[in-house]
Amino acid sequence: MDIVQDAMLKLSEKYGARPSEELPLLFQRILQNTIRDFYRRQKVRSTWTTLLSSFTSADDDESDPLESLPTQNHSPIGNPHGALEQSQVIAIIEEEIKRLPARQREAFLLRYWEEMDTAETAIAMKCSEGSVKTHCSRATHTLAVALKAKGIEL
Repeated sequence: MDIVQDAMLKLSEKYGARPSEELPLLFQRILQNTIRDFYRRQKVRSTWTTLLSSFTSADDDESDPLESLPTQNHSPIGNPHGALEQSQVIAIIEEEIKRLPARQREAFLLRYWEEMDTAETAIAMKCSEGSVKTHCSRATHTLAVALKAKGIEL
């Protein structure tokens, strides 16, 4: 129902001045695109939620996974071997993010670390939303390939 409501809002905001005969076809296309966008976003979010959830403990329900990562200044409590592996994986991920091309790195960090939506990221990067999506997709693919090549399966 939320997707239908969003599609109706987009139709009324952008195409309210159009003749009423055109509205059903416009609404159908807007609804299809909104549904497609929703499932794409959900797929990407679940990928990175899964990736980041491997760094959190099971009893943390509401915490931000990035805040729960141990920093190099603090001694981790618990399993030393697991803490070492975790810090090594984090270091590898950070290194691979640094190796991304500048625009891909910028789009990736704004979208997934700063949690900006596509429109906000496009404004910040001074490019189109399509470019943001392309840069994020390429960055995600490059990171996945690089991590897999290093034997990291998240």
